[in-house]
Amino acid sequence: MKESTLDEVRFIDLPKIQDPRGNLSVIENGTIPFEIKRVYYLYDVPSGAYRGGHAHEKLHQFLIPLSGSFDVILKDGSENTKVVTMNKPDKGLLIVPGIWRELNNFSSGAICLVLASTIFEESDYIRDYSNFKLLKNS
Repeated sequence: MKESTLDEVRFIDLPKIQDPRGNLSVIENGTIPFEIKRVYYLYDVPSGAYRGGHAHEKLHQFLIPLSGSFDVILKDGSENTKVVTMNKPDKGLLIVPGIWRELNNFSSGAICLVLASTIFEESDYIRDYSNFKLLKNS
């Protein structure tokens, strides 16, 4: 597994075109550091529920809060934890492989858009935190 650290997880400002009729943000060549192979979004997350709860061996993800807000809890397998609040649709979060993520504290009406570097592959997921820590520290 990649020797990732929380320092590699970072916000990326998206181009924002302001207009009296409403703002527009664009993701195109070079905006994010990977080719997009899959797009999905999370919505109608019930109060108190969480999403994520896994890490990836190869997949890069870029999370964008299209509406509302939510928190992302990030862990690198050591004692390091970082919590970031996502609430600006012109700012996305790049998550590299080898980082554990959990999403919670979704506001009413929150929508999280996820851009992924690969198609869905179950074998790329690490869904048990104990196994994740073992892989990271071996």
